[in-house]
Amino acid sequence: MEPRSGCPTNAAVEVLGDRWSLLVLRDVIFGDRRYFRALLTGSAEGIASNILADRLVRLVEAGILTRGTAARGQRARYSLTEAGIQTLPIIYALGNWGLDWRPGSDELRSRQRFMRDEGPAFIEELMDELRERHLGAPPKPRHGPGPMERLASSGQPAM
Repeated sequence: MEPRSGCPTNAAVEVLGDRWSLLVLRDVIFGDRRYFRALLTGSAEGIASNILADRLVRLVEAGILTRGTAARGQRARYSLTEAGIQTLPIIYALGNWGLDWRPGSDELRSRQRFMRDEGPAFIEELMDELRERHLGAPPKPRHGPGPMERLASSGQPAM
């Protein structure tokens, strides 16, 4: 997948800048939706199956997700790559912009508020947990619950 120009912003936008890619990644990251059916039925925005299939192929081709091999009759599981995990700060920044400049329901905005209140260290900790879940990285020592557990126990709605 060769970008139209050598500009890094263009190269990123070509992979992540469509209407659905970041929302699919949001659902993989925060909803732990790693199967096609879970991504399709769990989308609050109502993504169509053909669009989801296309975005999953694009994200795999771009090296942001991997698609596990599925035996006959089994479902393929998608996992984040390191490049996919590195989209979390982008999603976080977009969510902060949305909090400040766009309307929305309090319930759906609460996760973003929680993460903003926790700060950048929370995002780093969350990225470490994603590396454990998706890349098989060894767990980092924690004092207390991990970031996903804190996010869930703080009353944040699942996506």
